[in-house]
Amino acid sequence: MTAARRPNIVLILTDDHAAHAIGAYGSVVNRTPRIDEIAAEGRVLENCFCTNSLCAPSRASILTGAYSHVNGVTTLGAHIDASQPTFVSALRESGYRTAIVGKWHLGDGAPHDPQGFDYWDVLVEQGEYFDPTFLSAEGRRTVPGYATDVITDLALEWAEQQEGDAPWCLLIWHKAPHRPWEPDEAHKGMYSDPIPVPATFGDDYATRTSAAHRATMRVADDLTLEDLKEYPPPGLTYEETALWKYQRYMEDYLACVASVDDNVGRVLDWLRGRELFDDTLVMYSSDQGFYLGDHGWYDKRLMYDEALRMPLLVSYPRQIPADGTRLGQIVTNVDFAQTILEAAGVAAPERMQGVSIWPQLTSDPERPTRDAMYYRYYEHGDSNHGVFSHYGVRTERHKLIYFTADGEGQPWTSNLVFTPDWELYDLVEDPDELRNVVHDPAYAEVRDELIDLLARVQREAGDTPHPSQALMDPRT
Repeated sequence: MTAARRPNIVLILTDDHAAHAIGAYGSVVNRTPRIDEIAAEGRVLENCFCTNSLCAPSRASILTGAYSHVNGVTTLGAHIDASQPTFVSALRESGYRTAIVGKWHLGDGAPHDPQGFDYWDVLVEQGEYFDPTFLSAEGRRTVPGYATDVITDLALEWAEQQEGDAPWCLLIWHKAPHRPWEPDEAHKGMYSDPIPVPATFGDDYATRTSAAHRATMRVADDLTLEDLKEYPPPGLTYEETALWKYQRYMEDYLACVASVDDNVGRVLDWLRGRELFDDTLVMYSSDQGFYLGDHGWYDKRLMYDEALRMPLLVSYPRQIPADGTRLGQIVTNVDFAQTILEAAGVAAPERMQGVSIWPQLTSDPERPTRDAMYYRYYEHGDSNHGVFSHYGVRTERHKLIYFTADGEGQPWTSNLVFTPDWELYDLVEDPDELRNVVHDPAYAEVRDELIDLLARVQREAGDTPHPSQALMDPRT
């Protein structure tokens, strides 16, 4: 191969893998040596955020390089129009061979099945951990084995078949570590020793609005027997039972992550064994973050950093220096598409709304990206989690959230409308986001500036405020 050859691209995407459960991000609960190899060979993005912390919407934004209100996938019930431009279709039109294996979860049927791929073999809906059902152009079939292993097997089988010099792009999109966290026998029980409990596990939401109080994502109260897989020991107090549930949840969650880590290693070993690693853009990410007992929660959705932050590790030895540089600029999942296309020398469709971070990854690590990121969560009051719809803006220092508490007729939302409200956090003075200061006079000027900033980033994204915002403006 020569340096002029366009890179092969491998995007490994997991589901609900929190950055703080990765060694390269300083995890204190587990080890991820193979995922960390990508960090050692390239870059760690420290402030990569999703623009809608929910599986299908995030995956749609990664593919299309567009916000949820533009690509149409706002909730889990809003299925993608798969004919719209994606970075994959742009790569294919430029001569790349393209494939996706694993979790799709963007709808089934002709309008929603993957398009722009030479080969696609995806799980049906959420998919199963054991003996998963796959859908391809040839129809459905059940594949024996553990989903994380099977997805890797099928992906490497396709890669093995690629001959000649034409570059290829392979998406390996895992189910794990999504609920209900079912580990395989090889990893089951490997985290049976006591797992550190986050400092915010007992958060009482004292300064927050009703959105946090109403969310049904509490480890203590809302994990099911399917999640836990066994009854708690008898005789425990409520507090003791909550801690027991946390340990059970985390033991299985981290075991699922360990299987992912091993399979990431399989991909890296395959690339190295065929002398392809130096000429391959390898990206590891998750479709959003996840609460690992933080604030007493599991799941995601709410715009606090544990759910907002996505891991993003990138290597490409031919172009990206392995010098330990960690990028702190604000990056979002909407930026993935244009970054990949610039790496491949392919023009991005005008419809894409992100910012390529290829210069920051390669030659100019200090170059700014954006001063703030825009977030909007639409799936108001769903029956399983009860999270209010909201939108907001995050800067390096502050976060402003407006809870619209209104489904606005979006798919899979409640028709109940609640009182809207605001939250504001100082991420330097209060990195755990425990103290809502939106009505603190000391933050009045900051709050007012952030309301204006929110209007700006919302306008730049082509979105519009909820009608109630003008009525609930705290400046009036």
